[in-house]
Amino acid sequence: MTTKSHYEELKEKIHFHNYRYHVLDAPVISDAEFDKLLNELKRIEAEHPDWITADSPTRRAGAKPAERFDKVRHPAPILSLANAFGADDARAWLERVTRLDDRVEKAKFVVEPKIDGLSVVLHYRDGIFVQGATRGDGEVGEDITQNLRTIRSIPLRIPVKGQTSKVEKKPSTFDLRPPTNLVVRGEAFMPVKEFEALNRKLEEAGEKTYQNPRNTAAGSLRQLDPELTASRPLTILVYQIVHSEGGKVPTSQWEILEYLKALGFPVTDVAKRFDNFDKAIAYTESWEKKRDSLSYETDGMVIKIDDLTLAAELGFVGKDPRGAIAFKFPAREVTTKLLDIRVSVGRTGVLIPNAVLEPVEIGGVIVERATLHNFDYIAEKDIRIGDRVLVKRAGEVIPYVIGPVVDARTGKEKKYKPITTCPSCRQPVEHIEGEVAWYCVNAACPAQLVRNVEHFVSRGAMDINGLGTKIVEKLIETGKVKDVADIYTLARADILDAVTKKDRKTDKEPPGKIAENLLSAIEASRSQPLSRLIAALGIHGVGEVMAGDLASTFPDLDALSKAKADDLLQIEGVGPNTAEGIVDWFSRPFNQKVLKKLKSVGMWPKGGKSKVESRKSNAFEGLTFVVTGTLPTFSRDDAKAFIESHGGKVTDSVSKKTSYLVLGESPGSKFDKANSLGIKIVGEEELKKLAK
Repeated sequence: MTTKSHYEELKEKIHFHNYRYHVLDAPVISDAEFDKLLNELKRIEAEHPDWITADSPTRRAGAKPAERFDKVRHPAPILSLANAFGADDARAWLERVTRLDDRVEKAKFVVEPKIDGLSVVLHYRDGIFVQGATRGDGEVGEDITQNLRTIRSIPLRIPVKGQTSKVEKKPSTFDLRPPTNLVVRGEAFMPVKEFEALNRKLEEAGEKTYQNPRNTAAGSLRQLDPELTASRPLTILVYQIVHSEGGKVPTSQWEILEYLKALGFPVTDVAKRFDNFDKAIAYTESWEKKRDSLSYETDGMVIKIDDLTLAAELGFVGKDPRGAIAFKFPAREVTTKLLDIRVSVGRTGVLIPNAVLEPVEIGGVIVERATLHNFDYIAEKDIRIGDRVLVKRAGEVIPYVIGPVVDARTGKEKKYKPITTCPSCRQPVEHIEGEVAWYCVNAACPAQLVRNVEHFVSRGAMDINGLGTKIVEKLIETGKVKDVADIYTLARADILDAVTKKDRKTDKEPPGKIAENLLSAIEASRSQPLSRLIAALGIHGVGEVMAGDLASTFPDLDALSKAKADDLLQIEGVGPNTAEGIVDWFSRPFNQKVLKKLKSVGMWPKGGKSKVESRKSNAFEGLTFVVTGTLPTFSRDDAKAFIESHGGKVTDSVSKKTSYLVLGESPGSKFDKANSLGIKIVGEEELKKLAK
């Protein structure tokens, strides 16, 4: 028998988890566990309707907004949906609403993805974006207008120039003169691939990585500094008109999507409309196995009655609208036992703690390993060896441990003590103040050697084409390569011994040809400038740009190796951590040995000539370029060198500060961004003419 005190405790628990999820963006339980708690509360309230009070979680859509932002009252409630866990649940929903209104029997249905992001509300006045807010508690949200302005996919004016003047399928129903006041709702998110790339970049820089795309997107949008938001690869999909005044808008969900798309809003291309419910269910279920093909995380699909007038007249259950249902896919979060914590070593020497798990199935995949992010994460979450832990796997993102199930502890769990020596080479590890990561800075570390060699020969470093991973592993295994300097002592026979069938482009390609090509590439790399060699050494905090600045300052590696931190701090862009990292790298005995070997094999390029001194002209002084696509004769590096030789600057992303986009064949999204911002676009020949 359920007691009133249990009911009150359950409400408090749900309020707490609502706060963790919607306000702190730091949930401690999975969506599936939260749904279970909420469903239990709904069951109790169905049995005891007299217990229901205004503060019940079933009477609200989320949690109160945080105090640090101005509040925005929504023109209409921003509601959540009831959940269906499988086809039977969905059909039960259909039966309930059909009993209320028999028009549902002949209704059409629209199926859309349920994106796992942050729900936002966008306000447009006379076609201009004037305000944006979070969903908050469904009635009042947080004003994040400036942050939302940084998301390129949000149009600042509608209709967007270049869109058609009418919606093609229903030209007689409405046109695209936007209402005087238009309020739309969408889901802001970080694409999975962008999230993975961001985490890789942060990991290599020794900074704190993020748990998942949803929390990263939410945290990025709820920053007080819009510049930080702008640095995150966020996007949005819009799917609802919340409110409109002074104009005619569609009255069906399918036409709403067409209308929003025609206005210039990003809209999902996964949505479909169906004449009957069975087809809608079949389409919904088909996405359970295909969800990893989407660019964003999703935990289900949403089935909506297409006729919005009918949907509105069906009313609500609590605060759940009856006109739609969220069809949830099986959870990809499970609990299992943490057997051990083992540490791996990344290319830059970053030590990465990984969970060794009791094998468990998540979404049809057996998981035995998961990331623990970093040592601070283990301490903050108080994750102990022997704990029962909650593990999540979503799409192609590496499985990760969310945290321990504290209530399952027996007292036998052991607190984890971070290692003090590298698990591979047993050398002392190092921690730079202000950074999250710990490092092994021994360049001879076996765990790093393969990755170090791969980096050394990469296109942005020494550019030794043909020295692939398998050949590198074999050369290291046979002892022919003990450090990067050994590359320049390789003989034809050494390479022949390391070549396998997988290294050949065709079965007919002779190993001798591969060896000859590789030896030629190694010889050609001897002409690379000092900046390339510095970048190739893999010094923590030194990328291509920093390597160029160091090469412009010091005449050779001898001079750079003798530089003190104070000397390095005089160079623009070098901070205390980078200066300390450079000095430390050159102080290591093994690294000094590598430098001595490089000098002995003639790999000792000269620098000291500044970029300004090496310029051919100042034609591009003060101009910023972005290169996209494949150019006729220039490689990407050639184009960069050409632009810099005439005083220009090359960046990776298009912004309002971009002066020119250099366009080649098969361009990516940079071309679209440049067009939307009105950036000047030139080809390779036009670029050359501009320099004259």
